[in-house]
Amino acid sequence: MSGLVQRFGNLSPEKREELMRRLKQEAAGAPAPDAIPPREKSTPPPLSFAQQRLWFIDQLQPGLALYNLPIVLRATGPLNVDAFQRALQALVDRHEVLRTTFTQERGQPVQRIAPAMELTVSAVDLRALPGAERDAEALRLAKAETARPFDLEHGPLLRATWVRLDANDHVLVLVLHHIVFDIWSMGVLVREVLALYDAFSHGRPAALPPPRIQYADWAVWQRGSAQQAVLEKQLAYWRERLTGLEMLELPTDHPRTGSGVRGGALPFRMQQGPWEALKALARKEGLTPFMVLLAALEVMLAHESGQHDVAVGTPVAGRNRREVEGLIGFFVNTVVMRTDLSGNPTLRELLGRVRKTCVEAYAQQDIPLEQIVAALQPGREAGQTPFYRVSFNFQNAPLSEVHIPGLVLRPIVMESGLAKLDLSLQLTEGAEGLTGLWEYSTDLYEERTVRRWMEGFERVVRALVENPERRVGEVEWMGAEERRRVVEEWNQTGKAYGPKGECGHEVFEAVVEARPEAEAVRTEAGGVSYG
Repeated sequence: MSGLVQRFGNLSPEKREELMRRLKQEAAGAPAPDAIPPREKSTPPPLSFAQQRLWFIDQLQPGLALYNLPIVLRATGPLNVDAFQRALQALVDRHEVLRTTFTQERGQPVQRIAPAMELTVSAVDLRALPGAERDAEALRLAKAETARPFDLEHGPLLRATWVRLDANDHVLVLVLHHIVFDIWSMGVLVREVLALYDAFSHGRPAALPPPRIQYADWAVWQRGSAQQAVLEKQLAYWRERLTGLEMLELPTDHPRTGSGVRGGALPFRMQQGPWEALKALARKEGLTPFMVLLAALEVMLAHESGQHDVAVGTPVAGRNRREVEGLIGFFVNTVVMRTDLSGNPTLRELLGRVRKTCVEAYAQQDIPLEQIVAALQPGREAGQTPFYRVSFNFQNAPLSEVHIPGLVLRPIVMESGLAKLDLSLQLTEGAEGLTGLWEYSTDLYEERTVRRWMEGFERVVRALVENPERRVGEVEWMGAEERRRVVEEWNQTGKAYGPKGECGHEVFEAVVEARPEAEAVRTEAGGVSYG
């Protein structure tokens, strides 16, 4: 039994909630949900709710690269470039969404799906450069490709570039627009491309079965009356849950002047020992590691903002249907984790609150955030995401190094230099422990501020592991150096004002003595001099 508990605890939040949903259905004798049918193809399909939001953003701010998603892979070994390009083309042939562009008909956005599209793969050869410069130039090219905007109306919304560093050393740069892709699609893409490459490089035909449905079929189904009836019930939950929520107000280093998107990122690492201790705490308390990390983040945010009602956005895969698990497309949704930290609870009590928040939120995760926003119409500033300014994403099955006969593919993580939100915490579980990035808006925050938050987050994690009976208000926030700076440097209030070290009143007396005729006070009746 303990092995099952551990395996359950190690599941991602999305997989765990899907398992619970299916178990509840079986226990209640409920039939499996009806399969998503292929759409009627006589008219262009509508956009999904998530796609429609990105389409509207593009209409307001065309040419914005904020929603470009890069996949950068280092290929080491004898690469069959022709087979790889055939694999990429076969991927485009398999998935309609990669051949899709977006236009308007009768004032409404629709998907235009090309029956065929030839993928052009650009090639760049860097072998003429000195060896020490090739990696840097490849990274520069990848960043330039990522920063290049897409045209949603004319497409294509997928770009591919091969960068040759040496005979057996290449970098593949794929960039897709988020409107046709999401982070969970990366696994589908890599898995299928490698299977197709293996077949083509050995002279075999592609063995992958065609998808039973396509993304556009799901978009039509999502807007159908049967699914909308389900979503209406979930909307009632979110209407009650999010009513009265105030935006988190973290103190900024710079004024909030508009919809700036410049971003920075700080790398984060939690060593294996502390990470294993956190997972042990999660198992003991009946939580997942995600929930413990979310609790630590919310304690830090409450401390920095002075607010006890804290909301954090977290992405969910949006793939609760078996038919869509193997599709490429924009399925991801965001749920808002709103937690009450009032009353100075113990850390253990807070973990219970966070667990309740997460379980309830995941049970109501199907309704697109866009529909909740449309129904509740929360007040917000231009360019700001409604309900939350901080997001948290935890992956325990990240894209990792892949070995196929004669070839090793390693993902290269790039910083985009952009920020969709004030603060985003991206964490990944790997062989070396917990790693990730603290991404932040450089229009609002200096690096030192975010570094202080990151250190505060780590202190909360240590407090949770060491003594969960400690109250939230008793968590130690300052390290030794920060405490010395506050107590010693910031407490030096004595200061000499005059050139000879005089006090303030002595400087004033000297000015009066030197210029007694100078005007000291002016009223409507006239002025009065010092003398």
